Amino acid sequence: MFDTVLIANRGEIACRVIRTLKRMGIRSVAVYSEADRHSRHVLDADAAMLIGPAPAKQSYLDADAVLEAARKSGAQAIHPGYGFLSENTRFAEAAEAAGIAFVGPTSEQISKFGLKHTARALAKAAGVPLLPGSELLASLDEAQTEAARIGFPVMLKSSAGGGGIGMSLCRSAAELSAAYETVKRLSQNNFGDASVYLERFVERARHIEVQLFGDGRGDVIALGERDCSAQRRNQKVIEETPAPNLEPALRRALHEAAVVLGKSVGYRSAGTVEFVFDADRQEFYFLEVNTRLQVEHGVTELVMGVDLVEWMIRTAAGEPPNLAEFRGREPQGHAIQVRVYAEDPARDFKPSSGLLTQVELPNVRVDTWIERGTEVSPFYDPLLAKLMVHGANRQGAIEALRSASATARPNAATKR
Repeated sequence: MFDTVLIANRGEIACRVIRTLKRMGIRSVAVYSEADRHSRHVLDADAAMLIGPAPAKQSYLDADAVLEAARKSGAQAIHPGYGFLSENTRFAEAAEAAGIAFVGPTSEQISKFGLKHTARALAKAAGVPLLPGSELLASLDEAQTEAARIGFPVMLKSSAGGGGIGMSLCRSAAELSAAYETVKRLSQNNFGDASVYLERFVERARHIEVQLFGDGRGDVIALGERDCSAQRRNQKVIEETPAPNLEPALRRALHEAAVVLGKSVGYRSAGTVEFVFDADRQEFYFLEVNTRLQVEHGVTELVMGVDLVEWMIRTAAGEPPNLAEFRGREPQGHAIQVRVYAEDPARDFKPSSGLLTQVELPNVRVDTWIERGTEVSPFYDPLLAKLMVHGANRQGAIEALRSASATARPNAATKR
């Protein structure tokens, strides 16, 4: 087992990983930007290293700076959390080349699933149901031809996209024409790849994802599924498990499809296979694979009685859990997560920075990085906390969530 692990992230996920490392007796090393000098993850870690100025590109996204911090700290492994460098193939390769374990899938698996069009090809080869769609588009004319074949409405999507960025719903040829160059530009600016493709848009859709874990030795299991249909601007805000109102046979089919896909590449570590579920047709279709720990992993932990971060660390150290012991495990109860953001509802929920003058958190699982006196920076994602509740059933979880939500009060003196 590792002696020292560096966390290449910040905020609540860095604090979350540090919590597990402390319980495992492993020394934790935080990295931080100048804006995060006094942040909670810096204070919680056993050691902390400055990696650059406030902008993420000059700090948390600077792979060389993160790797240099790992070398100087004596870290034997790097946990990337989610976002930032977590799905960066070159970073994973560079870490392994430097003799530092990457706590996640192999760089080859990240690469295979990193682009949506190649992930679709893998899903197709594994027999996983796919939405009607196109290959990568070479021009607007080709996009129009493919949209006519698929049938409007269609979703124009960035192949390298994520987090709801690089997507546009097009209900007509005119809307497709208006969106085409914009989506390509967003894709290039955010992901360095302007590749786009089309998929049929499902009007009454649910977003359901299956939590996978693979030992890297050929065994892969599903740890239930989550419903993440409550979204705003294509970003999840409420997640729950088990997904409600699914027939048992359909639930099993979802799990089996995800496991088959994971086994097709010998998947290692935690990952999520996302599906769009057509409520009218009662059919599910492959959407994408997230080769990392999900923001919403905590609700799965609550109902399955596992620690996915610990599993990831043990697997990276060559000591994976015996997955056979967990195959077919049924969830215990129901769990729901809501995300708490620093946003201004009077300004169309735009991110809001400033000093938190009062923080009251409920007595439930709260993954967070804030406390009274925390300075919320304008440089990063405005996620403050994740409130998670667990009940004997869905109604019990909903009642617990109502109670917990009424208690949470992060107040701030904002700066705009």
